Amino acid sequence: MASPRFSYSYFHISKSNGVATSAQQQRALRLKALQTSPNSFSSTYDLESKFTNTDWQTLITSPDRIIFICAATPLNPDDSTAGEPQWVGQVTLRGPMSKQDFELPEEAGQPAQKPDDQEERWQMLSLFTLPEHRGQGLGAKLCQSAMDYLQSYRSAPQGVQVRLIIKAGNLGTIKFYERLGFTSAGMATLVEALIANGDESLLPEDLSGAKWTDRYGLIMITRLVRC
Repeated sequence: MASPRFSYSYFHISKSNGVATSAQQQRALRLKALQTSPNSFSSTYDLESKFTNTDWQTLITSPDRIIFICAATPLNPDDSTAGEPQWVGQVTLRGPMSKQDFELPEEAGQPAQKPDDQEERWQMLSLFTLPEHRGQGLGAKLCQSAMDYLQSYRSAPQGVQVRLIIKAGNLGTIKFYERLGFTSAGMATLVEALIANGDESLLPEDLSGAKWTDRYGLIMITRLVRC
């Protein structure tokens, strides 16, 4: 069996330390993700490649987003990059969201929401790992790192709900999230999904087409309990 080439670590981007450097690393990873898997994101490379350094710094320090990173550190001492961690994966949490902001129309079939003092709500989005690092469970570990953070960063409210919206026909992705404890919880339109992810700016003026109004997005949720 070949020796491992990398060791992996997981963390969330600081909103106060090393912001300029983190913004550049996030830019490189995000743009590569948009180029590699354009159909996995609502945004585009053409749009985000025009973002300024200030835009990227604003994005990673946004008070309603926490970006979790998987970093790979090369283990080969002959490698010119040995010892320098490379950002190779990410997932984002958006929240906490109020009951009102989290709710969807009744036709979505999403379960009724508990009061804000009983449950905290987050949207999970933008999971991605670079192709050359796939097949090692990094995506699952990234998601678990994010959920572990939600369970531990404060003690109340006791309940935490994490939601994501994915394409209903993507069976591999559905099975992936089911293994992490997510269950199906309704169907969303593309408009509802973009708003839930905080991407309202991507919506066109004309939302009358089936692309925007049909319910093709599978809502999946998991509920966590803080000790």
